[in-house]
Amino acid sequence: MPIKHVIERLLHSTRQSTPGQAEFYQAVEEVLVSLEPLLASEPKYLHNNVLERLVIPERQIIFRVVWMDDSGKIQTNIGYRVQFNSAIGPYKGGLRFHPSVNLGIVKFLGFEQIFKNSLTGLAIGGAKGGSNFDPKGKSEGEIMRFCQAFMSELAKYVGETKDIPAGDIGVGGREIGYMYGEYKRLTGRFDGVLTGKGLNWGGSLARTEATGYGSVYFAENILNKQGDSLKGKICTVSGAGNVALYTIQKLYEMGATPVTCSDSKGMLYDKDGIDFNTLKTIKEIKRQELSEYLKHYPNARYIPVDAYEKGTNGVWSIPCFAAFPSATQNELNLRDIQTLHHNGCRLVNEGANMPSTPEAIAYMLANRILYGPAKAANAGGVATSQLEMSQNASMQKWSFSEVDTKLHAIMKSIFDLAYATSKEFNEEGNLMLGANIAGFRKVADSMIDQGAV
Repeated sequence: MPIKHVIERLLHSTRQSTPGQAEFYQAVEEVLVSLEPLLASEPKYLHNNVLERLVIPERQIIFRVVWMDDSGKIQTNIGYRVQFNSAIGPYKGGLRFHPSVNLGIVKFLGFEQIFKNSLTGLAIGGAKGGSNFDPKGKSEGEIMRFCQAFMSELAKYVGETKDIPAGDIGVGGREIGYMYGEYKRLTGRFDGVLTGKGLNWGGSLARTEATGYGSVYFAENILNKQGDSLKGKICTVSGAGNVALYTIQKLYEMGATPVTCSDSKGMLYDKDGIDFNTLKTIKEIKRQELSEYLKHYPNARYIPVDAYEKGTNGVWSIPCFAAFPSATQNELNLRDIQTLHHNGCRLVNEGANMPSTPEAIAYMLANRILYGPAKAANAGGVATSQLEMSQNASMQKWSFSEVDTKLHAIMKSIFDLAYATSKEFNEEGNLMLGANIAGFRKVADSMIDQGAV
């Protein structure tokens, strides 16, 4: 049977067996289509039924989370942990607390995590989890009680050599702390079961900054291959969370000028460059609205979401050399990338997970816009999580510069591997194809080695 038909049949059966999971189907289709040249040259992956096994998680855990709000009312949320693939190491992937979280979202994130983790070269498998709990508007006590209730169930399924969750959207150092405290209370163990921990109790320097820093390092590698760099370039960044913040900081260090950031309510545009320290204070310390920035820089512009042109993301209307989508999935669509291209954008580097729609990706590839795909470009966070695991296991603590140096080397290694793989399959520079094939090969070969499991 032709490979295209095999892929189409598998996509159809996946939709039939797991209805209502659009983001998951999107992630699976992107990877499977990229694999066509590999499958044509190495039929062992078809003979060993690797594709069918790969798209089904090893384990899907769904549980009730019951907690009490400040008024004494009992609240209920849904918790998830999808342990997708452990062929190359223990499960590793973040926890997301956001109202949009459902099983399809968690499966898409976990599926992407398999290949992202493989690309790092480190011994970590793919997983993801979270809850439809919304931390916004909740008191410290409510967040603590929710995290404790969530971990009271999750603790049954995690462990330092089994599954090591980290943070994601809605889960930062505060939430990791509350969950770790509950895990320790329940198990009596002080081990590296979570990453993103506080520096006083097992955390790693540079972990907070790692995803944003790594994204910028990856972009610099792309440009260096073209004989160019980020120095002197205008950049747009979406998001105002951890990834966006430290993307902005590292862009300044590389000599670029980041002029935007955004959240669910609107965007900031400061033509002189977003002030990192002010933004960090507003979003990470005081947890205020982005519009507060105008009190410090009145010449900046704040544009609410309802003022965006329908069907577009306002961030991508700002002219730039490089765009860093660093907020959430499918935030950059075909109209957005056409606008960016028209305004002179030469590079799109994904800090978020699957932030570009399939139509936007197809446009980038067809128009030779430099493209850093998420599973390669934002792998710095999980790579540094594994470095935190290594420090915990060896009872050591590395300096910021040691961790950052290792991160820099890992991102270059990921770029080199993705680029070399794209060249191997006569698609030189197509880093999406290169990253997907390189990430898949390591996992698939390990699955074949380990037999019918």
